[in-house]
Amino acid sequence: MSKSGITRRIDELGRIVVPKEIRYNLGIRDGEPLEIYTSDNSIIIKKYSQVENIKDLGQNICDIIFEICNVGILVSDREKIVSASNNLKDLLNFKLDEKYKSLIDNRESYVGERIETDFNNNCFFVALPIITQSDCSGLIIILSNNKKDEYLKYAKIAQRLIIQKLDVA
Repeated sequence: MSKSGITRRIDELGRIVVPKEIRYNLGIRDGEPLEIYTSDNSIIIKKYSQVENIKDLGQNICDIIFEICNVGILVSDREKIVSASNNLKDLLNFKLDEKYKSLIDNRESYVGERIETDFNNNCFFVALPIITQSDCSGLIIILSNNKKDEYLKYAKIAQRLIIQKLDVA
């Protein structure tokens, strides 16, 4: 028996059912892609993140926008921050709270003075969804102490570059 205490049999087509409790605990939604690989004598099933697979591009975009515009920018997948500008590096791998996940699930953009979360206190905030192949894969987030209209433009540039790369992949 495994550490979770749950066993499953493989059916005649080689399929197994991932128990609902495990899917819920890991935030795996119906239809969500999973990565399957082997390690030693184990089969590993892992959530697949399109955005995390292009985190180098996301990091380059964050670095360029920060260098040119001096504004903090983050790229997230559905679970965590995967790329961050130099001034926000401490937020890499930060798990998104429910307010961000709600923006992702509802495919919403948000522009405002503040959103109550764990990592952006009293700042101007822009969040745009990363939507590819009819699914929202994450967010582009800009944080700044100043409210400037061009921040939405910077976020849209980052959003388009990432979506373009994901659509090609």
